[in-house]
Amino acid sequence: MKKQPIFILFLTLLFVFYISSSFIAANTNSSDIKIARLKYNGGGDWYSSRTALTNLIEYCNENLNTNIAKEESIVEPGASELFNYPYIFATGHGNITFNNQEASNLRNYLMAGGFIHFCDNYGMDPFIRNAMKKVFPELAFVELPFNYPIYHQKFNFTNGLPKIHEHDGKRAQGFGLIYQGRLVCFYDYESDLGNGWEDLGTYPSDTEEAREKALKMGANIIQYAFTK
Repeated sequence: MKKQPIFILFLTLLFVFYISSSFIAANTNSSDIKIARLKYNGGGDWYSSRTALTNLIEYCNENLNTNIAKEESIVEPGASELFNYPYIFATGHGNITFNNQEASNLRNYLMAGGFIHFCDNYGMDPFIRNAMKKVFPELAFVELPFNYPIYHQKFNFTNGLPKIHEHDGKRAQGFGLIYQGRLVCFYDYESDLGNGWEDLGTYPSDTEEAREKALKMGANIIQYAFTK
């Protein structure tokens, strides 16, 4: 009977080693790097900002010398394929929910070295916070200071997130979930980076200058996710 706890501990350590090694193996060959959009449940429009990721990928490949596959992948939070991607993008306007299996899988992915970026396209704030509380009950979003490394990668943003779209007259804020000293989730609020990555002219009021700022900040997030 005394051997049972040791056996359980062994299985736990073996599982952690497996997911960590799987994630590393999937991302060691730079020519095969892919990034993905999260297809979540709850009714929110996970598919919004349709041209955002393809434009960001092109920008990063040109300005960061990355070699990311030109087309985004689509992945669900409960899928084993989640571990194939060093960066996951999630956006929309409405509700987002994770069931127990999805929350557990996403937690394991983030603990193993993954990174998720939530972009509030407007109206997602309470849903993002509730969903991620299920993933990390022990953590809460904190606003990242302007000197945080994610703002100072290839491009410097001395005042934090750029303001791309105006909604409620609030300032743009960058929040994060930090697990054991590592930023595992970045959340841009009242900035709307994803809309800024879309094709110029998608939103008539957008300027080329604002789009460039959005793409630069997006490149910083990608660089941070790939090298942290």
